[in-house]
Amino acid sequence: MAYSRSKIWISTEAVSGKVMVHSTHAQHVVQRGTVTAMTLFRPAISLAIIALPLLLAGRTLPAAAPEPSSSTVRWADWIEPDFPFFSSVLDARRSGPGFPTNNLTPRGLVLNLGHGYWVGFDVDLLRVAAIWRGNAVTPRALAPGSYHASDKKTKGGQFPAPEPDGRVWLANGIYPGWQSGRRPSFDDPRELAPSPEEVGRGPLSEEMGRFKAIRQVRDGVVLEYTASGAEVREWVTLSEHNTLERRFHVGPTSETLWLLLGIKAEDATISLGSEADVSPVLETIPFANDSGTAHASATGSAEMWAVRVPPHDEPLQFGAALTESGSAQTPAPRAIPTDMPTPRWPQEITSKITRSTAKDAYVVDDIALPLDNPWRRNVRLGDIQFLRDGTGVGVTLDGDVWFIHGLHERDGVARWRRFASGLHEPLTLAIRDDQVYVFDRNGIWRLRDTNGDGEADVHELFSNAFAQTADMREFPNTLRLAPGGEFVIAKGNQQATTIGKHNGHVLRISADGRRATVLGYGFRQPNIGVNVRTGVVTASDQQGHYIPTTPLHIVRGRQFYGFLSDKQPREVYPAPIAEPLTWIPHAANASAMSQVWLFGARMGPLNEALVHIGFNNPELFRVYVHDNDNAKPEAAVVSLTRAFDFPPLNGSVNPADGQLYLAGFQILGWGTTATRLAGLGRVRYTGAPSTVPRDVVPTDEGVLLRFDAPLDADTAVAPDSYSVMSWHYVRTHNYGSPQLKADGTPGMDRLVPSAAYLSKDGRNVFVAVPEMKPVMQMRIAWSLETAEGVKFQENAYFTPYELRGFDPRAEGFGDLTVDLSPRTTSADTAAPVSAEEGRRLYQSSGCIACHSTDTSISKLGPTFKGLYGGERRFANGAVRVVADEVYLREAILEPSAKVVAGYESGEAGMPSYAGVLTEAQIDSIILYIKSLE
Repeated sequence: MAYSRSKIWISTEAVSGKVMVHSTHAQHVVQRGTVTAMTLFRPAISLAIIALPLLLAGRTLPAAAPEPSSSTVRWADWIEPDFPFFSSVLDARRSGPGFPTNNLTPRGLVLNLGHGYWVGFDVDLLRVAAIWRGNAVTPRALAPGSYHASDKKTKGGQFPAPEPDGRVWLANGIYPGWQSGRRPSFDDPRELAPSPEEVGRGPLSEEMGRFKAIRQVRDGVVLEYTASGAEVREWVTLSEHNTLERRFHVGPTSETLWLLLGIKAEDATISLGSEADVSPVLETIPFANDSGTAHASATGSAEMWAVRVPPHDEPLQFGAALTESGSAQTPAPRAIPTDMPTPRWPQEITSKITRSTAKDAYVVDDIALPLDNPWRRNVRLGDIQFLRDGTGVGVTLDGDVWFIHGLHERDGVARWRRFASGLHEPLTLAIRDDQVYVFDRNGIWRLRDTNGDGEADVHELFSNAFAQTADMREFPNTLRLAPGGEFVIAKGNQQATTIGKHNGHVLRISADGRRATVLGYGFRQPNIGVNVRTGVVTASDQQGHYIPTTPLHIVRGRQFYGFLSDKQPREVYPAPIAEPLTWIPHAANASAMSQVWLFGARMGPLNEALVHIGFNNPELFRVYVHDNDNAKPEAAVVSLTRAFDFPPLNGSVNPADGQLYLAGFQILGWGTTATRLAGLGRVRYTGAPSTVPRDVVPTDEGVLLRFDAPLDADTAVAPDSYSVMSWHYVRTHNYGSPQLKADGTPGMDRLVPSAAYLSKDGRNVFVAVPEMKPVMQMRIAWSLETAEGVKFQENAYFTPYELRGFDPRAEGFGDLTVDLSPRTTSADTAAPVSAEEGRRLYQSSGCIACHSTDTSISKLGPTFKGLYGGERRFANGAVRVVADEVYLREAILEPSAKVVAGYESGEAGMPSYAGVLTEAQIDSIILYIKSLE
């Protein structure tokens, strides 16, 4: 594998022997002397309607400008040696004899002092968690762990977590680093989490202290915070003879303050120097393991080195010198620096914008990522938002923020400039008053460029008013601006070690960042959208344990949304479960992401609409929300476009051109059918007639479909142009749910349309359906033509709670009596049983997302390659079987009955396909697996 700054990249897959050639015009696979262009086939019909005789028209993907990928470039180290800090969980519980054994930092800044010296600072407790010499931290977290191995998954839980990679020679336990009063305490004063042993309890009270900012200066960084009301600035630097100095500027205070420097290694030394008449005093305090809680140490007793700072009316400056071994020199007077750093990334990187040539109303243009950059920095965008002038702001999982200019201009070139770095696995950002706010595991940061050089020099911690555990799955999923300058955030869940305060919560953050209010809880992995006009918050969730399939919710009223940690009693719910706007079949929308309101868009019929992002099968859905004065709001969803070759996560409307931009990357090794690991795309309205419905409305007599384009009358009024199915799910502790008929047996109920009617203007269709009833899931599919002869097919999914009446006259149909006479129809013609049909089902049913057909590719489930006839060993280690036809059938119908060893603790489980796949379809999939020798 080689890296080049030219426009051609070549890579070799070690297992398969394939040679990948990437250029500015094509990407090819070279194998056995043959060069073939790579193509993408993505079936456009979901598993839920495989039995339907409707074939969706394939979408042509835009001719994307190929770029070097994670598999073709030797990226530089994830931790950049010339940047003064990065963010990380820091697990110093195994630092060695004499040090606290309870020393885990969920929110940590790691300061790079050079020469192999590192300082871990806890922004919640305002303490130095550890000082060590060696390398930085072990790459156990999501971002560094997957940086050079994109398919590497992050396990849930808090161990293993990033640890100091070297010799720790000073550490602190779980207690505030700054305190006031007569004597310091070694207890944690914060409110307990639901699991009392959980240390990720959020910040100290405002009265005790609050972290404010990390400011870059020419000689490192300055930490800014308050301690018992006193303003503190701290500069940590490495002086001559490798003496580490903590320099402080402490504002006036009427209280005695205590700075807990830490417990040092036996050969380390500490000294103190002051530059004022009121001098601080260096003291040692017994640190004994007498309670077995936060101040336990490996040997049971030690000495805490602390500085007593007396009350003072004028700002006080002093320094503490710490050496790993030998004598510490008393620090000489030295002011905390204020001079600004020189720009680190002055270069502007350009990339090509390739406009789609597809003829659809909505197409996806490709914006190449700036992977060919001077820092050999990977770019895995999780979100893009916009300044007022149309400048895009993108954030990456690896802690970087980029400004992107020229996206709306006609020259087809994007101009990228790095703006910030050092953030803690951010996935999302927001813009308020043209200022950049980024949500990461440390909290919400406001990034400020105070000297106008185009780079952020101040990371201001706008809010950490909510808790964050060290659990690897408590992702900072979404941050969105709300009316009145407030923000709304969604936090990940799937707690594997403890139960935290805010895992799986959707929270409203006050406009000043000081307060967090719970809007909803009990989510597995929520991703949200916020209507900036009304304040309505929507959220999706991920199918899994307790979540039977993909839901789309309105979040409000501190309601409970159904997910329980496996640390809680099974199926004992703390409150009534809020029902979603609609359920969406897992096969149609696995791994649901965020939602975007298209306010200010110039996208034709989509203006002001709500859209929802799908990740697993990369897709964009239009969402139709219906209040209709019903007690339960409802919604329907319809696919808008599937023309993505990367998995989208988040995005927004560019105010300069009114088009929707989406960014995303393959996260965690989660399943996706996307062919690229990361990308940035523009969903552009071409002006062509749209065949996406304007609305989908279930009624007591059938389903009303409203279109923007006039329809062909013959196909519109033919009942056979439509197919309607309904089914139920069941919520249990099991992973997902089968699809169930009304009588509780596996499968779906077919509702045969009795008639179809076309409105007088030719744009609306009413599909009469006898015996319409409320049901958890309904799907209507159609195969129609426009009046101009354009054929189109699609599906709508919805959950009708309360069926409204249908008024033909009001809906433009005139005087009409709906014929609800039962009608019979011939059964669908089943596809023949074959390996080829099994391959099609493997792609369309979602198997491809979790099971590879290549042993060199790691996914969430076992590979299908060589599966048939091989020995299966299960998680309990007690059973071994040969993967024959009987085993494969059981694995499809009852996947949780036997879990293959190595996959028992994965974040995903497999839902049952009983009643979803026919016997013939199961036979075809088995034949396909058998063919993969």
